[in-house]
Amino acid sequence: MLRLPPCSFRPATQPSILLAAIRKAPANGTTYRQFSGLSHMFNKRPTSTPSTSSLLKSSGWRRFIMTDRPMVQQDAPLDWRRLGLTAAGVAGAVVVINGVLNRDTRDALTTAERSLLNDTFMYTGGGLALTAVAARSLFKSGLAFRIMAANPWVVLGVSLVGSIGTMMGTLYTPPENTIQKHLFWLGFNACQAATLSPLFFFSPAILSRAALYTVGVVGSISYVGATATNDKYLNLGGPLLAGVTVVALSSLAPMVLPMGLRGLAISESISLYGGLAVFGGFVLYDTQKILKHARMAEQGVMKADPINESVSLELDMINIFVRLVQILAMQQNRKK
Repeated sequence: MLRLPPCSFRPATQPSILLAAIRKAPANGTTYRQFSGLSHMFNKRPTSTPSTSSLLKSSGWRRFIMTDRPMVQQDAPLDWRRLGLTAAGVAGAVVVINGVLNRDTRDALTTAERSLLNDTFMYTGGGLALTAVAARSLFKSGLAFRIMAANPWVVLGVSLVGSIGTMMGTLYTPPENTIQKHLFWLGFNACQAATLSPLFFFSPAILSRAALYTVGVVGSISYVGATATNDKYLNLGGPLLAGVTVVALSSLAPMVLPMGLRGLAISESISLYGGLAVFGGFVLYDTQKILKHARMAEQGVMKADPINESVSLELDMINIFVRLVQILAMQQNRKK
């Protein structure tokens, strides 16, 4: 989660920090209970296995085979009214945010700006899709459980070294070296997938909702940044760097400092809700930075590099997604 301008040290270390905090601090929220419950389920072994003949001798078993009808779970009907209200609320929020933050709009995007912005979001979507597919495959292979059962410091160190190493390789490889740059980019997405694979222990409903909310948040903020006047939000780099430092320290605090329940609750709130605000600001900052780099490339000052630009947005979306998953899981556990 460290960030150096423009985007150097902002890997998605929040999942690895989360996993280490889960192992180190049992009181740190509901995610620990989710994972520990699953670990008990995996470790539990049956003490004895009934034989087939004993099962067939059971009258209840015979009744089940002969008379009971198969139970089919029927899908709940889709609540179109709730879906419509949600869509209207999101659209209204986008209009309000755009009206408050974007009173002074700019002219239409130039061809160079539109091209770099489209290519950047194309690489961002492709990288996130590859990360999701690879994380799902690693989860199904059992690697996620082995990562959680390992030493948290080892997991944290390997994830940091792998993520930062492949990210730096991607950023410092010139765009002319296409093959090497794409290999580093694929390696970066593979490291993110290995770090995010334990998230599939959560309910698919939570993951899908968090993904939908992430797309809505990033899309609306990116629209505000793309239609704002040139360089309007580029002066947010300093405050955002300070904010992400506070968020990183609040995530690491339960691992290294003796904290009470109130201190854990405060640090978790800063990491979750403060992180949402900080990385939402980074989306706004990165969008305007992409447009500025497009203008500089059009003037011949630098070369356009959509892969480098996509790394920043990808990390913003991953950090927002992880925090939304944790918040939704906490809300679900409160309802039980």
